[in-house]
Amino acid sequence: MTDIDVYSSAREMAAAVAGKEISARELLDLVLDRIADTNPAVNAVVSLDEERAWERAAEADEQLARGEPVGALHGLPHAFKDTHEVAGWRTTFGSPLRADHVPKRDELIVERIRRAGVVTIGKTNVPEWAAGSHTFNPVFGTTRNPYDLSRSAGGSSGGAAAALASGMVPLADGSDMGGSLRNPASFCNVVGLRPSVGRVPAWPSTNGWELTSTGGPMARNVQDLALLLSVVAGPSRRAPMSQETPGSAFAPPLAGDLSGVRVALSVDLGGAFQVDHAVADVVRRQAGVLADAGAVVEEDHPVLHSADAAFRTLRAWLFQHRFRTMLDKRPDAFKPSLRANIEAGASLTGADVARAYQQLTSIHDRMRAFFEHYDVLALPVSQVPPFSAEEEYPADINGEPQPTYLDWMRSCYLVTVTGCPAVSVPAGFTDEGWPVGLQLVGPHRAERRLLEVAQAFERVTRVGDRRPTFGGVG
Repeated sequence: MTDIDVYSSAREMAAAVAGKEISARELLDLVLDRIADTNPAVNAVVSLDEERAWERAAEADEQLARGEPVGALHGLPHAFKDTHEVAGWRTTFGSPLRADHVPKRDELIVERIRRAGVVTIGKTNVPEWAAGSHTFNPVFGTTRNPYDLSRSAGGSSGGAAAALASGMVPLADGSDMGGSLRNPASFCNVVGLRPSVGRVPAWPSTNGWELTSTGGPMARNVQDLALLLSVVAGPSRRAPMSQETPGSAFAPPLAGDLSGVRVALSVDLGGAFQVDHAVADVVRRQAGVLADAGAVVEEDHPVLHSADAAFRTLRAWLFQHRFRTMLDKRPDAFKPSLRANIEAGASLTGADVARAYQQLTSIHDRMRAFFEHYDVLALPVSQVPPFSAEEEYPADINGEPQPTYLDWMRSCYLVTVTGCPAVSVPAGFTDEGWPVGLQLVGPHRAERRLLEVAQAFERVTRVGDRRPTFGGVG
């Protein structure tokens, strides 16, 4: 009899299925029972299709019975982010304009995960068009934080993070422009990686040279994160910026410790943003945790004074290009904050965009020089703990008003424009029991080393082992 349960690691689940200790159908049964118990309160998994899931689980078991080769994720139940197109599955982008959209082909990240053998069960909830870091939309409603149902699960991969934390899925895919993998991971006490651009190639795309947005993995622990990265990473002829390192480079289990690791720790990047006092306290405490584990910790930070302008320019430019036609036809079909962001892009000039790319180039040079002295940069993932699920975004931080829905995400989006990989790892809880993550940033394209450091930190703290409990379900 197997000891597999809904909180077993993805590596344990995959090994148990491959070893015929548990069938794909038995594993699916565990997950569907969990979804039935928890999803009505959390609202993380949408477009659930149990009939098709059972058909696919039966196919997975038959493949094993025939002795056929199977993928790294064979038999694992999986729900794709609702901005990732899955052939034959409703994919809404959280927008009424796509409420009945059913794609005819998989996008590349989906294609790779399905090829690895997952049992598709549905989608995970997102904000409208993945804009903003709080998951709510007019199609499916609000996703709630499993650690406190009155709080936000973050976003835009909020459904993915909440589903992981609740034991509804063992792994999750997501995407990140201004923190959409990292913020929800921090809010839900799971792990999320924003890789270097090109590490997880995107196709199809309206801009094959896009520098701000990338797909990436989420998991409940860093070893499982690396497993999913090994599936979705690797070169593709369809993506001109894809990196040549094969995904298999991330497949072997991570090893290493924190001894001698050079860490630059900063609570606010030298006053670049406001940080809630409770979050700041958790981040400051990590200096002692890291030092006790053998790391060399200094208070330091890179100079990112032009990063804010670069990010906001490129984000507005990209949104304007992508949504302007739809906005002209259906202005009432966009939430006001997103509509304002799209409209802001209309006044940008070629000189504005060129300046933003010049700023990105300068930032890249400064980060390269910074990492000649350090192995990782440590800072808050989010400037706030999980906020009320009834708010679109935090109105203030420590009494300081936040004028737009982007201001409270600077700790993530300033890192976005560096081009460096960044991972959110559970670090602690506030007095109210709300999760707080630590953001670890590494040199460009150094994901393997970054994940080794993150896994060593995780092993020392064990914060990610704390599970949510609500409604009698834990």
